[in-house]
Amino acid sequence: MLRLGAITGSNAATYNPDESIPPLNGKTMLVTGGSTGLGKQAIIYLAQHSPSEIWMTAQSIDKAKVACADIRKQIPNANLKILQIDLASLNSIKKAAATFVAEVGRLDLLILNAGVMGTPPGRTEDGYEMQFGINHMGHAFLTKLLLPLLTKTADTGVDVRVIVLTLYSHRNAPVGGILFDTLKTTAEHLPSLKRYAQSKLANILYVRQLAKEYPKITVAAVHPGAANTDLSVAATDVGFIDRVMGRFVYRLFIFQSVEVAAKHQVWAATTTNLKSGEYYEPLGVAGEGRPEGRDDDLAKELWDWTEEELKKHVA
Repeated sequence: MLRLGAITGSNAATYNPDESIPPLNGKTMLVTGGSTGLGKQAIIYLAQHSPSEIWMTAQSIDKAKVACADIRKQIPNANLKILQIDLASLNSIKKAAATFVAEVGRLDLLILNAGVMGTPPGRTEDGYEMQFGINHMGHAFLTKLLLPLLTKTADTGVDVRVIVLTLYSHRNAPVGGILFDTLKTTAEHLPSLKRYAQSKLANILYVRQLAKEYPKITVAAVHPGAANTDLSVAATDVGFIDRVMGRFVYRLFIFQSVEVAAKHQVWAATTTNLKSGEYYEPLGVAGEGRPEGRDDDLAKELWDWTEEELKKHVA
Protein backbone atom coordinates (compact mmCIF):
# COMPACT_ATOMS: atom_id res chain seq x y z
CA MET A 1 0.00 0.00 0.00
CA LEU A 2 1.38 3.40 -1.01
CA ARG A 3 2.10 5.67 1.94
CA LEU A 4 2.70 9.26 0.82
CA GLY A 5 4.38 10.04 4.13
CA ALA A 6 6.91 7.29 3.46
CA ILE A 7 7.81 8.81 0.10
CA THR A 8 7.99 12.41 1.21
CA GLY A 9 9.31 11.90 4.72
CA SER A 10 6.68 14.28 6.09
CA ASN A 11 6.34 11.94 9.10
CA ALA A 12 9.68 13.30 10.30
CA ALA A 13 8.35 16.84 10.75
CA THR A 14 7.16 16.22 14.32
CA TYR A 15 10.49 14.72 15.45
CA ASN A 16 12.46 17.22 17.54
CA PRO A 17 16.24 16.59 17.43
CA ASP A 18 16.87 19.12 20.20
CA GLU A 19 14.79 17.10 22.64
CA SER A 20 15.27 13.57 21.30
CA ILE A 21 19.02 13.34 20.68
CA PRO A 22 20.84 12.38 23.89
CA PRO A 23 24.17 13.90 24.97
CA LEU A 24 26.93 12.76 22.59
CA ASN A 25 29.94 13.70 24.72
CA GLY A 26 33.10 11.79 23.88
CA LYS A 27 31.83 10.40 20.57
CA THR A 28 33.70 10.58 17.26
CA MET A 29 31.61 10.70 14.09
CA LEU A 30 32.19 10.60 10.36
CA VAL A 31 29.61 11.76 7.79
CA THR A 32 30.23 11.30 4.07
CA GLY A 33 29.04 14.11 1.84
CA GLY A 34 28.87 16.39 4.83
CA SER A 35 29.49 19.71 3.10
CA THR A 36 26.00 20.10 1.60
CA GLY A 37 22.40 19.00 1.88
CA LEU A 38 21.33 16.24 4.22
CA GLY A 39 24.86 15.49 5.39
CA LYS A 40 25.51 19.06 6.44
CA GLN A 41 22.16 19.33 8.20
CA ALA A 42 22.73 16.03 10.02
CA ILE A 43 26.05 17.40 11.27
CA ILE A 44 24.27 20.51 12.53
CA TYR A 45 21.76 18.42 14.48
CA LEU A 46 24.46 16.18 15.95
CA ALA A 47 26.94 18.98 16.73
CA GLN A 48 24.38 20.63 19.00
CA HIS A 49 24.77 17.70 21.42
CA SER A 50 28.50 18.04 22.11
CA PRO A 51 30.23 15.09 20.40
CA SER A 52 34.01 15.04 20.73
CA GLU A 53 34.52 15.57 16.99
CA ILE A 54 32.66 15.28 13.70
CA TRP A 55 34.49 14.62 10.46
CA MET A 56 32.87 15.51 7.15
CA THR A 57 34.04 14.03 3.88
CA ALA A 58 33.90 15.99 0.65
CA GLN A 59 35.49 16.01 -2.77
CA SER A 60 36.10 19.74 -2.54
CA ILE A 61 38.10 20.97 0.42
CA ASP A 62 37.05 24.55 -0.36
CA LYS A 63 33.33 23.68 -0.18
CA ALA A 64 33.93 21.76 3.04
CA LYS A 65 35.67 24.76 4.59
CA VAL A 66 32.73 26.99 3.68
CA ALA A 67 30.33 24.44 5.21
CA CYS A 68 32.35 24.23 8.42
CA ALA A 69 32.42 28.02 8.73
CA ASP A 70 28.65 28.12 8.24
CA ILE A 71 28.04 25.43 10.86
CA ARG A 72 30.30 27.19 13.36
CA LYS A 73 28.21 30.34 12.98
CA GLN A 74 25.34 28.34 14.44
CA ILE A 75 27.41 26.18 16.82
CA PRO A 76 30.62 28.03 17.72
CA ASN A 77 32.11 25.20 19.77
CA ALA A 78 31.56 22.50 17.11
CA ASN A 79 34.74 20.47 16.63
CA LEU A 80 34.64 19.84 12.87
CA LYS A 81 37.29 18.26 10.70
CA ILE A 82 37.52 17.67 6.96
CA LEU A 83 38.46 14.49 5.10
CA GLN A 84 38.85 14.67 1.33
CA ILE A 85 37.41 11.65 -0.49
CA ASP A 86 36.45 10.86 -4.06
CA LEU A 87 34.03 7.94 -3.73
CA ALA A 88 34.55 7.09 -7.41
CA SER A 89 38.16 6.17 -6.62
CA LEU A 90 39.04 3.29 -4.32
CA ASN A 91 42.59 4.61 -4.13
CA SER A 92 41.29 7.96 -2.84
CA ILE A 93 39.15 6.13 -0.28
CA LYS A 94 42.13 4.08 0.88
CA LYS A 95 44.24 7.20 1.41
CA ALA A 96 41.43 8.98 3.25
CA ALA A 97 40.76 6.02 5.52
CA ALA A 98 44.45 5.76 6.39
CA THR A 99 44.53 9.46 7.26
CA PHE A 100 41.42 9.16 9.41
CA VAL A 101 42.58 6.07 11.32
CA ALA A 102 45.93 7.73 12.01
CA GLU A 103 44.20 10.79 13.48
CA VAL A 104 41.54 9.24 15.72
CA GLY A 105 41.41 6.57 18.39
CA ARG A 106 37.75 5.64 18.08
CA LEU A 107 34.74 5.80 15.77
CA ASP A 108 31.26 5.72 17.28
CA LEU A 109 29.12 6.71 14.31
CA LEU A 110 29.60 6.37 10.56
CA ILE A 111 26.87 7.94 8.39
CA LEU A 112 27.16 6.98 4.73
CA ASN A 113 25.23 9.90 3.31
CA ALA A 114 26.96 10.88 0.04
CA GLY A 115 25.74 9.72 -3.34
CA VAL A 116 24.91 10.48 -6.95
CA MET A 117 21.70 10.05 -8.95
CA GLY A 118 20.71 10.11 -12.59
CA THR A 119 24.23 10.25 -14.02
CA PRO A 120 24.98 9.46 -17.68
CA PRO A 121 26.34 5.99 -18.52
CA GLY A 122 29.89 5.64 -17.29
CA ARG A 123 32.25 3.78 -15.00
CA THR A 124 34.28 4.73 -11.98
CA GLU A 125 38.07 4.81 -11.90
CA ASP A 126 38.00 1.14 -10.91
CA GLY A 127 35.56 0.05 -13.61
CA TYR A 128 32.21 -0.11 -11.80
CA GLU A 129 28.95 1.30 -13.16
CA MET A 130 29.10 4.89 -11.98
CA GLN A 131 26.12 5.06 -9.64
CA PHE A 132 26.70 1.57 -8.23
CA GLY A 133 30.41 2.31 -7.89
CA ILE A 134 29.90 5.47 -5.86
CA ASN A 135 26.72 4.67 -3.92
CA HIS A 136 27.61 1.09 -3.03
CA MET A 137 31.22 0.13 -3.78
CA GLY A 138 32.79 3.36 -2.53
CA HIS A 139 30.90 3.27 0.74
CA ALA A 140 31.40 -0.48 1.16
CA PHE A 141 35.16 -0.02 0.77
CA LEU A 142 35.27 2.88 3.23
CA THR A 143 33.29 0.81 5.73
CA LYS A 144 35.57 -2.20 5.22
CA LEU A 145 38.65 -0.10 5.96
CA LEU A 146 37.05 1.44 9.06
CA LEU A 147 35.56 -1.77 10.47
CA PRO A 148 38.63 -2.54 12.63
CA LEU A 149 38.25 0.87 14.30
CA LEU A 150 34.48 0.50 14.61
CA THR A 151 34.91 -2.95 16.17
CA LYS A 152 37.64 -1.73 18.50
CA THR A 153 35.32 1.04 19.71
CA ALA A 154 32.41 -1.39 20.16
CA ASP A 155 34.66 -3.68 22.22
CA THR A 156 34.83 -0.95 24.87
CA GLY A 157 31.13 -1.52 25.52
CA VAL A 158 29.74 1.61 23.84
CA ASP A 159 27.08 1.91 21.17
CA VAL A 160 28.60 1.95 17.67
CA ARG A 161 26.52 2.49 14.53
CA VAL A 162 26.71 2.58 10.75
CA ILE A 163 23.78 4.38 9.12
CA VAL A 164 23.40 4.11 5.34
CA LEU A 165 21.15 6.42 3.31
CA THR A 166 19.10 4.70 0.66
CA LEU A 167 15.89 5.83 -1.05
CA TYR A 168 12.27 4.81 -1.57
CA SER A 169 13.08 4.53 -5.28
CA HIS A 170 15.04 1.32 -4.64
CA ARG A 171 11.69 -0.22 -5.63
CA ASN A 172 12.52 0.71 -9.23
CA ALA A 173 15.53 -1.67 -9.33
CA PRO A 174 15.59 -4.21 -12.20
CA VAL A 175 13.65 -7.47 -12.03
CA GLY A 176 15.66 -9.77 -9.79
CA GLY A 177 17.03 -6.88 -7.77
CA ILE A 178 20.72 -6.89 -8.67
CA LEU A 179 21.94 -7.62 -12.19
CA PHE A 180 25.46 -8.74 -11.40
CA ASP A 181 26.51 -8.84 -15.06
CA THR A 182 25.92 -5.05 -15.30
CA LEU A 183 27.95 -3.96 -12.29
CA LYS A 184 31.28 -3.69 -14.12
CA THR A 185 29.82 -2.16 -17.28
CA THR A 186 28.21 1.18 -18.16
CA ALA A 187 24.84 -0.67 -18.22
CA GLU A 188 23.65 1.66 -20.98
CA HIS A 189 20.66 -0.58 -21.72
CA LEU A 190 19.21 0.34 -18.32
CA PRO A 191 17.61 3.75 -17.79
CA SER A 192 19.69 5.96 -15.52
CA LEU A 193 17.15 5.97 -12.68
CA LYS A 194 16.95 2.16 -12.83
CA ARG A 195 20.73 1.97 -12.43
CA TYR A 196 20.35 4.34 -9.50
CA ALA A 197 17.61 2.20 -7.96
CA GLN A 198 19.86 -0.84 -8.23
CA SER A 199 22.57 0.95 -6.25
CA LYS A 200 20.05 1.96 -3.58
CA LEU A 201 18.75 -1.61 -3.25
CA ALA A 202 22.40 -2.66 -2.89
CA ASN A 203 22.65 -0.29 0.12
CA ILE A 204 19.75 -2.07 1.81
CA LEU A 205 21.11 -5.55 1.07
CA TYR A 206 24.60 -4.57 2.25
CA VAL A 207 23.23 -3.35 5.58
CA ARG A 208 21.28 -6.57 6.03
CA GLN A 209 24.40 -8.71 5.66
CA LEU A 210 26.73 -6.30 7.50
CA ALA A 211 24.55 -6.71 10.59
CA LYS A 212 25.07 -10.47 10.46
CA GLU A 213 28.81 -10.28 9.84
CA TYR A 214 29.42 -7.70 12.61
CA PRO A 215 26.83 -8.20 15.38
CA LYS A 216 28.67 -5.87 17.79
CA ILE A 217 27.82 -2.93 15.52
CA THR A 218 24.29 -1.61 14.97
CA VAL A 219 23.61 -0.88 11.31
CA ALA A 220 20.55 0.37 9.45
CA ALA A 221 19.50 1.68 6.04
CA VAL A 222 17.21 4.70 6.02
CA HIS A 223 15.14 6.48 3.40
CA PRO A 224 15.15 10.15 4.47
CA GLY A 225 12.16 11.12 2.38
CA ALA A 226 12.02 13.09 -0.84
CA ALA A 227 14.30 16.01 -0.07
CA ASN A 228 14.85 19.33 -1.79
CA THR A 229 18.60 18.90 -2.30
CA ASP A 230 21.18 19.22 -5.07
CA LEU A 231 20.94 15.46 -5.72
CA SER A 232 17.89 15.79 -7.95
CA VAL A 233 19.26 18.88 -9.66
CA ALA A 234 22.41 16.95 -10.59
CA ALA A 235 20.33 14.13 -12.11
CA THR A 236 21.06 15.05 -15.70
CA ASP A 237 20.50 11.72 -17.46
CA VAL A 238 16.74 11.48 -17.01
CA GLY A 239 13.80 11.88 -19.37
CA PHE A 240 11.81 15.05 -19.98
CA ILE A 241 8.91 13.96 -17.77
CA ASP A 242 11.23 13.15 -14.87
CA ARG A 243 12.95 16.54 -15.21
CA VAL A 244 9.65 18.39 -15.18
CA MET A 245 8.36 16.39 -12.22
CA GLY A 246 11.62 16.73 -10.33
CA ARG A 247 12.13 20.44 -10.85
CA PHE A 248 8.59 21.73 -10.51
CA VAL A 249 5.83 19.41 -9.28
CA TYR A 250 7.94 17.48 -6.77
CA ARG A 251 9.58 20.63 -5.43
CA LEU A 252 6.22 22.31 -4.92
CA PHE A 253 4.19 19.45 -3.47
CA ILE A 254 6.32 16.46 -2.44
CA PHE A 255 9.87 17.43 -1.55
CA GLN A 256 10.51 18.14 2.12
CA SER A 257 13.04 20.65 3.33
CA VAL A 258 16.55 19.52 4.18
CA GLU A 259 15.79 20.32 7.81
CA VAL A 260 12.94 17.79 7.84
CA ALA A 261 14.57 15.08 5.72
CA ALA A 262 17.82 15.03 7.71
CA LYS A 263 15.91 14.16 10.86
CA HIS A 264 15.53 10.52 9.85
CA GLN A 265 19.24 9.76 9.73
CA VAL A 266 19.91 11.44 13.07
CA TRP A 267 16.95 9.53 14.52
CA ALA A 268 18.56 6.30 13.33
CA ALA A 269 21.94 7.43 14.62
CA THR A 270 20.71 8.09 18.15
CA THR A 271 17.42 6.32 18.94
CA THR A 272 17.41 3.44 21.41
CA ASN A 273 14.79 1.66 19.29
CA LEU A 274 16.77 0.48 16.26
CA LYS A 275 16.93 -3.06 14.90
CA SER A 276 20.28 -3.85 13.31
CA GLY A 277 20.12 -4.83 9.65
CA GLU A 278 16.73 -3.21 9.06
CA TYR A 279 15.54 -0.77 6.40
CA TYR A 280 13.51 2.17 7.74
CA GLU A 281 11.17 4.66 6.12
CA PRO A 282 10.40 7.99 7.82
CA LEU A 283 10.16 8.13 10.64
CA GLY A 284 11.28 4.82 12.09
CA VAL A 285 8.90 2.64 10.05
CA ALA A 286 10.39 -0.83 9.54
CA GLY A 287 9.25 -3.82 7.50
CA GLU A 288 8.61 -1.91 4.27
CA GLY A 289 10.45 -1.79 0.96
CA ARG A 290 10.79 -4.11 -1.98
CA PRO A 291 10.80 -7.86 -1.14
CA GLU A 292 14.29 -8.30 -2.60
CA GLY A 293 15.55 -5.99 0.12
CA ARG A 294 14.68 -8.71 2.65
CA ASP A 295 16.17 -11.56 0.60
CA ASP A 296 18.92 -13.05 2.77
CA ASP A 297 20.34 -15.11 -0.10
CA LEU A 298 20.61 -12.05 -2.35
CA ALA A 299 22.17 -10.05 0.50
CA LYS A 300 24.81 -12.74 1.00
CA GLU A 301 25.45 -12.99 -2.75
CA LEU A 302 26.01 -9.23 -2.99
CA TRP A 303 28.21 -9.26 0.12
CA ASP A 304 30.40 -12.07 -1.27
CA TRP A 305 30.64 -10.38 -4.68
CA THR A 306 31.60 -7.08 -3.07
CA GLU A 307 34.16 -8.66 -0.76
CA GLU A 308 35.78 -10.51 -3.65
CA GLU A 309 36.05 -7.25 -5.60
CA LEU A 310 37.42 -5.20 -2.71
CA LYS A 311 39.98 -7.64 -1.36
CA LYS A 312 42.30 -6.91 -4.29
CA HIS A 313 42.37 -3.25 -3.21
CA VAL A 314 43.01 -3.75 0.51
CA ALA A 315 46.66 -4.75 0.42
